[in-house]
Amino acid sequence: MTYIITKDGTRIFYKDWGSRDAQPIVFHHGWPLSADDWDNQMMFFLAEGYRVIAHDRRGHGRSDQTDDGNEMDTYAADVADLVMALDLKNAIHIGHSTGGGEVTRYVARAELGRVAKAVLVDAVPPVMVKKESNPGGTPIEVFDGFRAALAANRAQFYLDIPSGPFYGFDRPGAKVSEALIRNWWRQSMMGSVKAGYECIKAFSETDFTENLKAIDVPVLVIHSEDDQIVPYADSAPLTVKLLKNGTLKTYKDLPHGLFQTHPEIVNPESLPSFAVRT
Repeated sequence: MTYIITKDGTRIFYKDWGSRDAQPIVFHHGWPLSADDWDNQMMFFLAEGYRVIAHDRRGHGRSDQTDDGNEMDTYAADVADLVMALDLKNAIHIGHSTGGGEVTRYVARAELGRVAKAVLVDAVPPVMVKKESNPGGTPIEVFDGFRAALAANRAQFYLDIPSGPFYGFDRPGAKVSEALIRNWWRQSMMGSVKAGYECIKAFSETDFTENLKAIDVPVLVIHSEDDQIVPYADSAPLTVKLLKNGTLKTYKDLPHGLFQTHPEIVNPESLPSFAVRT
């Protein structure tokens, strides 16, 4: 397996496929998953001629289960270390959910020439939790409930989420995929319970407002109005308003995990929107 070592000595697992001369696309997974969540997209964009890269966030998947660093600043620093180790330039960074927050923080601070564009898919920015400056946010009690359920029985909790709201399988008439549920559970259980617990604070309470304002490269924001995990009204429209060069692509009835349930829609429709050949 392939790893890079971060500045604090943490091993980060990554996949790196395709020609080294091709434009790189870096995929950033959601909580509490791994690089495997992007299997479909990596195969799709590899066939389109891109170099595709995905890593397991620290504490997740095959990366080291560190005691600390389970917050956005360190996540973004780990991405910077990966980019430097692979010497990636003019890359497209695609982040889903928590990974969208990671992309936002990294891209806002990235070295000139490292990033060409970014894509945020049902992502957590600007900020999820309800507070005085974000009255439309999700109450902190919801995230407290996540933490309690995870600490009490994460194996059950990690079945309940994909079986219900993550993929929209709780919607009337939904076509349930047992394979997607099992794969979500498999990825989640590979990671650290401590990292999973602490990452809830990272994705729900981190405020990305200033990061979004600082991003100069074009950003495609993809979000579904039926997202039950990251509510649309408090995320995508607000994110686009803060970006200097943002484009919003909205779906009406797709779930939070839309790129897994509907790759035949999301993959080809997103490609011409953000892809840049060099």
